[in-house]
Amino acid sequence: MPKDSVGGNGMLVGEGSVDTNTHSWVVKIEKLLEDANPSVEMARWKLQSIYQVTKVIKKETNEDAYQPQFVSLGPLHHGETHLQPMEEHKRRTVLHMINRSGKPIREFIAAISEVAGELQGAYGELDDKWRGVNTGRFVEVMVTDGCFLLEFIRKDEILGEGEVDDDYAPYDPIFSERRFLVWWPMIRNDMIAMENQLPLVVLQRLLAVQRGTSPSDEDINRATVARGSYNDHGPRTPCAVELDEAGIRFKMSEIDNIHAIDFENGVLSMPRLQFYEDTETIFLNLMAFEWLHPDAKHKVVCSYISFMDKVIESERDVALLRSNGLLENMIGSDKKVAKTFSVLTKLARTPDKGSRLGHVNWKVNAHCKKRRNKWRAIFVNTYLSNPWVFISLVAAIILLVATLLQTVYTIVPFYTRG
Repeated sequence: MPKDSVGGNGMLVGEGSVDTNTHSWVVKIEKLLEDANPSVEMARWKLQSIYQVTKVIKKETNEDAYQPQFVSLGPLHHGETHLQPMEEHKRRTVLHMINRSGKPIREFIAAISEVAGELQGAYGELDDKWRGVNTGRFVEVMVTDGCFLLEFIRKDEILGEGEVDDDYAPYDPIFSERRFLVWWPMIRNDMIAMENQLPLVVLQRLLAVQRGTSPSDEDINRATVARGSYNDHGPRTPCAVELDEAGIRFKMSEIDNIHAIDFENGVLSMPRLQFYEDTETIFLNLMAFEWLHPDAKHKVVCSYISFMDKVIESERDVALLRSNGLLENMIGSDKKVAKTFSVLTKLARTPDKGSRLGHVNWKVNAHCKKRRNKWRAIFVNTYLSNPWVFISLVAAIILLVATLLQTVYTIVPFYTRG
């Protein structure tokens, strides 16, 4: 064999020598060999608890379900453009939490720095930009996001107990009572997203500094998952076709206003909805304003769209409302109208129980729960939805009546002979 050969970079490499690229690779492999011990590997794998979902799983299911939509928690999605608006509010929560604790921020940082290696090991695929000389940046994210999450849990507990929180301004865009009730369901979804997690150790250590005692894993899990039960609004309102089957009649309100929705004596009255090409844009912008404006406490448009989205589930519902003069379809396709509501509902909000529309929801559901109305709906859905089934029912009834008459004509002469 020749003593000399050509290296991968085109340079002549002598026997026994190693070019620069190969040397760096060898050094890297030798370093990795130190961690190749089974016991070391087992310890490393055991630390991991927060993973990035593979592209295959995302492609086969719903990609948005695994990643945050409003706020990043932890390093995996930190810095993404659509999550940037929440960063200012995250930093504010650090100030509020530290001020209430009366402890210096250095104590919080030290508590997280002590376990930085453990926390980094919890992430399955943590980029090098969070390790080594960048560990300080990693600790900063852990402290900031941990404080934000704890402040959200604290606010939810306060509202759940019916108490007043004086630590945030009445018009705070996130932590005022009105705004929190809007944000909590969305933030909670981000909190349980697979790629948007914080190790429980972060919350335990921050609380230990603040309170002097550390909560258990079960306490924190219960707080993050089981809270928010005061936003429960009862069962789903039936769609228009189901309401019709339950004997409810539809009527156009005398007042052309979205407030003019009422239900009395089996009649659901609503204003006529004129649906044009720009209707979707108008409603989306109105709802966006209600979401973002701190003083828009009643969410009138959001509640109206939520109600209408339940009434309109399919093109059959659109056709039914249109035939009753409650919807004027100017875009041609009933299916397109129904599809538009599936988009609008993403910003909709279920009407509050104490609101007028919430009371209408309750009355409609109460009507549909009555036994005779449930039986009527079942009968209509079972026997009147298909003409062949109805014909079969009529034939069966005629056959039954004929059999009964034949029996009567046979028995009556036997008893009347004497």
